[in-house]
Amino acid sequence: MSGVPARASPAVQAEALYLINLLLVPGLAFLLLLLLFRRHRNSTDPLVRGHVRQTVAASLLAGLLLAGGPALMVLTGDLSRPGVWIGLVLYFVCCHGTLVLLGVFGLARALAGKPAAYPLLERYA
Repeated sequence: MSGVPARASPAVQAEALYLINLLLVPGLAFLLLLLLFRRHRNSTDPLVRGHVRQTVAASLLAGLLLAGGPALMVLTGDLSRPGVWIGLVLYFVCCHGTLVLLGVFGLARALAGKPAAYPLLERYA
């Protein structure tokens, strides 16, 4: 090993931005991910193209799941009942945790130089 890290590939950058979007700075990381997508969506490297497309699709799905599900529960449930709050917290924690684990899986695959296919999003690769 030379000790000098190689520049991160766009596939690794996309997966890292997906995780940053979920964990640290949601809006800013998503905008940066969209810029990366715009630049590399038609890349000749299938690894880069697959990771970039899937992370954008997964981010959009994550936004829908993490905002739409709780919004539906709030609109249809009675917020004065503890069961609704328990359902909201359980839904959000389970959904968010699953999305983060999938992002870690994608990042590990990108770092290894291998393609990754998120469940239900294989067609976007």
